Amino acid sequence: MTMTHWRVAGHADVPSATCRAKPWVAGPLLRKIGFGAVLALASLEGVAQTAANADGDAVPARPAIMFNRWQEDWSVLADPRVPRRPLDSLKYIPLSPDDTDAYLSLGANLRERYESNDAALFGTGRNESQGYVISRAEVHADLHVGPRLQMFLQLQSDFAPGKARPGPADRNRLDLEQAFVALTEPVGGGRLKVRLGRQQFAFDMQRFVSVRDGPNVRQSYDAIWANYEKGVWRFITFYSQPVQTKDEHVFDDGSSGNRTLSGFRVERQLTEKTSLAAYYARFTQADAHYLTVDGDERRNVLDTHFTGTAGSVDWDIEGMAQTGRVGGKHVKAWGFGSLAGYTFADAAWTPRIGIQFDAASGNRHPDGHTLGTFNPLFPNGAYLALAGYTGYTNFIQVKSSLTVRPSGSLKIMFGIAPQWRQTTRDAVYAQPAIPVADTAGRPGRYTGTYEQLRIDWAWSRAVSFALEAVHFDASDVIRRAGGHDSNYIGLQVSLGW
Repeated sequence: MTMTHWRVAGHADVPSATCRAKPWVAGPLLRKIGFGAVLALASLEGVAQTAANADGDAVPARPAIMFNRWQEDWSVLADPRVPRRPLDSLKYIPLSPDDTDAYLSLGANLRERYESNDAALFGTGRNESQGYVISRAEVHADLHVGPRLQMFLQLQSDFAPGKARPGPADRNRLDLEQAFVALTEPVGGGRLKVRLGRQQFAFDMQRFVSVRDGPNVRQSYDAIWANYEKGVWRFITFYSQPVQTKDEHVFDDGSSGNRTLSGFRVERQLTEKTSLAAYYARFTQADAHYLTVDGDERRNVLDTHFTGTAGSVDWDIEGMAQTGRVGGKHVKAWGFGSLAGYTFADAAWTPRIGIQFDAASGNRHPDGHTLGTFNPLFPNGAYLALAGYTGYTNFIQVKSSLTVRPSGSLKIMFGIAPQWRQTTRDAVYAQPAIPVADTAGRPGRYTGTYEQLRIDWAWSRAVSFALEAVHFDASDVIRRAGGHDSNYIGLQVSLGW
């Protein structure tokens, strides 16, 4: 089994099957270049290449712009038959005339998104209606010293002009996003890969461990990561300190032993289209704060994941159990997520009908010695909706959806999702795990229903657009807390070079 096969299956390095340009943003450097110039360059760079030479031999295709830029292989440009695009001399800078695997590649990402949010946290407290831009810019250098040694460096510049009260995930004027060394070695008939340094990783659908791509500042980890692949098996072990964004001055992000995530994971490819994975992780953080307890947090995490397709049916199922301690309380919490769908492949626009069920525990005994509040760890908020109205804590959701594809580059999804609290003794939570004030212990299990419209258009392999609109019908428990119905609109353009 090759690494590419594992990537398509989705795994801890972040699934890269979606090869559209993911974000980079209008930081100061790109603003000087000009948005129009970047758009034109990215569109030219992203044109697909599949051709044949005069003898009928296939010409190698240009690489896709991937979610993980360090997974791209630009050594294909060593082949003179591959059609050239502007600035290809920077995408493939050979280091040796005799070794096509020794090269330096430069690249960049840009993401601009306008958001109009009628009411974060449903308008409770100081939250009010506002419109603003979140802007992310990334540049990277990818050095390959032969086929086994890689060095990757990525800088980020993130801004949120117009946002009244930006948080840690909104602004980071200039900092180190990734900087790691990766070594790949054949061992025992398989392949061992080790990465050391600041890096990004995620598991499965990114419900609980993610790159946090929805907000402006992505989640990085100072980590050592090792995985071994042989046949249908893949084994992973890692130790990490999640990077904390400061933004008091440039290059001030850091991590410490006060917050760690480590673990061991096993994956097995059951068939060509189905896979099973499980992992144990240990999460720690100093001075954690929950509604009923404060103190050092030590959580043991056990997670299983099963995904696949069979004919027109697809599914993705994940469950997580958590134990441990927070302060003087024992932890007993759980989370569950599932997606399933049926695609009418022979019908116009290939419609897919989907059903999604998600749930996570809340704290049933606020005065007892047990904490039942689920910690979603490092969730991908876009899994539920970009609006951020719902967190993956103390909730139950049943979401039905319809997705159509009018063309190969255009996808439209409409969904509706009623939600409830798992227990009324705990609060209503917004993303990532923010309790809505004055909702814990209040009557009313039903919290509301949201309707979601999402349109994705891949203009080229390197340029994509997205529109998302969400309306949340708030329930009585939110209204009694001072909240109201909420509306969100996000309009985004993403470019990659």
